[in-house]
Amino acid sequence: MTDSFPFHRFAGSHFEVGRQHGEALRPRILRHLERLERRFARQGFTLDDAEGAALAYRESIRAVSAGLDEEIHGLAEGAGIPLGAAFLLQLRAEVFVDLVGRHGAEQECTTFAILPERSGTARGFVGQNADLPAMYHDLMTVVRVAVADEPEVLMVTPAGQISYIGINDAGLGVFANYLHCASWRAGFPRYLYTRIALRERTVGDAEAALRRLHRASSRNIIMLDSRGGAVDLENTPETMLALAPEDGVLVHANHYVHGSLVANESNPWVENSRIRQRRLAARIEAADGPIGEEEIAAMLRDRSDVGNALSIHPEDDVRDVDPEDRNMTVTSVIAEPGRGQIWVASGPPSRSPYAHYAFSDTAATA
Repeated sequence: MTDSFPFHRFAGSHFEVGRQHGEALRPRILRHLERLERRFARQGFTLDDAEGAALAYRESIRAVSAGLDEEIHGLAEGAGIPLGAAFLLQLRAEVFVDLVGRHGAEQECTTFAILPERSGTARGFVGQNADLPAMYHDLMTVVRVAVADEPEVLMVTPAGQISYIGINDAGLGVFANYLHCASWRAGFPRYLYTRIALRERTVGDAEAALRRLHRASSRNIIMLDSRGGAVDLENTPETMLALAPEDGVLVHANHYVHGSLVANESNPWVENSRIRQRRLAARIEAADGPIGEEEIAAMLRDRSDVGNALSIHPEDDVRDVDPEDRNMTVTSVIAEPGRGQIWVASGPPSRSPYAHYAFSDTAATA
C-alpha cells in the first residue's frame, strides 16, 4: 500500500473547479472509466449504455444545483471525456441498478460519530472505514475544493467523483454508508448528497437541505458539527428518518436500524453489517480514558474476526470474482470537523498509516 493518496486543491467557479479536477487527475479518471467498462462488461452491458443511462439523471441534478451540473461539465472538459462519462462517475450505482436490475454493492462501510462529551477530550470526531471493490484503491485522492461563496471542502474521493466523504471549513463533517432497498427511482443521486450537505454550516441546516431532495437512491448519512450537533439519517428514496446519538455516540454500517425502515432491508450481507456495527460500538464503549484520533485509529484497525473485520484486506474476500471486484477497505478516514482536520489511511488501516490533512495546510498541488 502507498503511504498517502495524491492531494490536490481546486478553486474558482464550479466549472473551473471541475476543469482543474479533470486536468489534474486525468490519468486516474481514464483508469476509473476503463475499470468501470470492464465491470459493466461482466454484467453484459457497455460503457456507452452506462453513459446514456447516466445522462438521464442530469435534469434531476441541475434542478437541485446548477453549480454541480457545471462542475461535472468542467470535469468532462478537463479530463477530455464525454459528458455522459463524467455524469457516470457520479452515479455508477444508480446506473448499475437501472441496467442490471439489482444492487452491485457488497459489504461496504462502517461509520461513526463521537461527540465531545463522550471523547473525553472536548473534541468531536466523525469518520469511517470505506469498503469498496479493490479497483477503487489506487483511484482515491484527497481534494480541497474552494468554490466561491460556499464553505471550503476537504474530501476523500475516487478520481473523477466530485462528492464522497469529508468536512468543510465551517466545522461540518459528512460521511456515508450504502443502504440496500428495492425502491430506487429517477431523482437526485446518492453520492452528491455529501456536497449538498457540505454547503451548510450546521447539522440542522444540512439535514434540512437533504430532506428537500427528491432522492433517487438509499443512503445512510452521518454528520457532526463544531457545535456538537450530530445525527444519523437513514434513507429510502421516499423516506428519511433520524437516529440520535446514544451516550454521545453514533455507529452505523449497511443495514437499517430505525424500526420504521427495517422492512425495506435488502442487504444480502446484513449479518456482516450487524457484526461490524456491534464491534465498533463495543470498542468505543469499552474505551478506557479519553478517545482521540489515535484511539479511534486503533479501533478501525480491528482484525479480530476475519470475514467480519472492520479493516478488510482484499484477500479476505474468498468469492470467485475478478480481483478488481474483491471487497476491501480502500481508505479509512478520521475527521475532526471543529478543528478542520482529517487523518486518511491509503488502504486498510491495519496495513496503512494515517496521513494528516487540514485547512491550515498550505501545501497542495493543483
